[in-house]
Amino acid sequence: MARISDYVSNHKYFDENYNVNNQNYSNDFLDGLSASAPKVSSGSFSLSDYSLIKSGTYGKLMKAYYAQDKAQKANAGKDSSAKLTAMAEAASALSKSSERLMSASLWEQKTITEKDELTGEEKTKSDYNWSDIEKALNVFIEDYNSTVEAAGNSNTKSVLRNGAWMTKTTSAHQKTLNKVGIYIGKGNKLSLDVDQLKKADIGALKSLFTGHNSYASQLMNKGNSIANAAGVGSSYNKQGRYSNSLNDLVKSKYDFRCDT
Repeated sequence: MARISDYVSNHKYFDENYNVNNQNYSNDFLDGLSASAPKVSSGSFSLSDYSLIKSGTYGKLMKAYYAQDKAQKANAGKDSSAKLTAMAEAASALSKSSERLMSASLWEQKTITEKDELTGEEKTKSDYNWSDIEKALNVFIEDYNSTVEAAGNSNTKSVLRNGAWMTKTTSAHQKTLNKVGIYIGKGNKLSLDVDQLKKADIGALKSLFTGHNSYASQLMNKGNSIANAAGVGSSYNKQGRYSNSLNDLVKSKYDFRCDT
C-alpha cells in the first residue's frame, strides 16, 4: 500500500493546509493512523484516508500528538507537584528541628528533682534535661533522614545539589557526631545511640548544635534551601520567622512531636 507521506508529497491541498513537511510528522505516526482506517483495496490509498485528510482530521490528530510529545519531553527529569510538596515539607521540618536544637534553653542546666526508689527521699541537683535533648535530637534525625531520602529520589538538579551539600556537611562533622552518639549509616541516614549520648561531653554537643555556623545552623539553612529549590518551600522573613502556610503546618507537626 502506498505510504501516506507519498500521498502528501503529491497532493498540494494537504501540504498547503497542514504543512506536514514543515512539522516533520513521521511516517510511523502517519502509517499508524492509516492502519486503523478501512482500505478500499490492497496497494492503493484508501478513500477513507483521503476523506480524513481533506476534512482536517489527520492534521488535528498530528498536531495533538506532537504537542503531547513536546510536553512529555519538557517534563522529563522533573518532579511532580505532589513530590515537590512532600520534599519541601520534609526540608522545612528539618529547618525547624535544627532551629530547635539551637535554642539556648535546651542547653541550660536546670534544677532537677529525683526520688530515690528505695527510700523515697527526694533530692535536687543541677543538670541538663537529657530527656528533652534526646527528644529534640530524635526529631532532628527523623527530619534529616526524611529529607535525605526525598532529595536522593529527586530529579530536580537544585534539590540534588543542595541534598549533596547537606550530606557532605554531615560527613565533615562525622567525628564529633560520633562522640555524642550520632552515626552515619546506610543511605547517608543518621541514627542515635542514646546510651552514648548520655555519656557525651556537653561541650561537644554545644559545639555541634549551638551558635552561628554550627552544624545545626548549617542544616537549618540548607533545609530551607532545599524547600525553596523544590519550588514550594519557605524562607525566613526579616523577623526571622517562617512566612507561609506550609511552615505553619510543619510547625504544628513539630510541636506535637516535641511535646509528646
